[in-house]
Amino acid sequence: MKLLSPRLHGYVDYAIVVLLALAPLALRFGPVPTAVSYVTALTHLVVTLLSDQPLGAARKIPFPVHGALESSLGVGLIASPWLFGFSAEGPARIFSVVAGLAILLVVLATRYAAGVLSRPEPYDRYDR
Repeated sequence: MKLLSPRLHGYVDYAIVVLLALAPLALRFGPVPTAVSYVTALTHLVVTLLSDQPLGAARKIPFPVHGALESSLGVGLIASPWLFGFSAEGPARIFSVVAGLAILLVVLATRYAAGVLSRPEPYDRYDR
């Protein structure tokens, strides 16, 4: 059962971006995991802003493609401690794996075909 609507997914996306941006400061990451976290946060922000979802700004990326890109970010974040050589840094490794798993859980819990419009309506039909 898919629990997250596209709108709720958008809120979660922005919360993940903030979490990825603040974690290096809060957990005192070294330079490499800090860079990975910031690049992932920026990438996730750009994908979210460009996605065709209620909280997207440009609506250029179809929402199902957003999910595929997000899946890639999650898998990359899980693998990053070993790919970029910071697996010995406990807090950074644990954060990367947990954050990657959380992103994948959000992907699995989202209704990607919930009627997201590619063009916003000029008015809300319920505000008549």
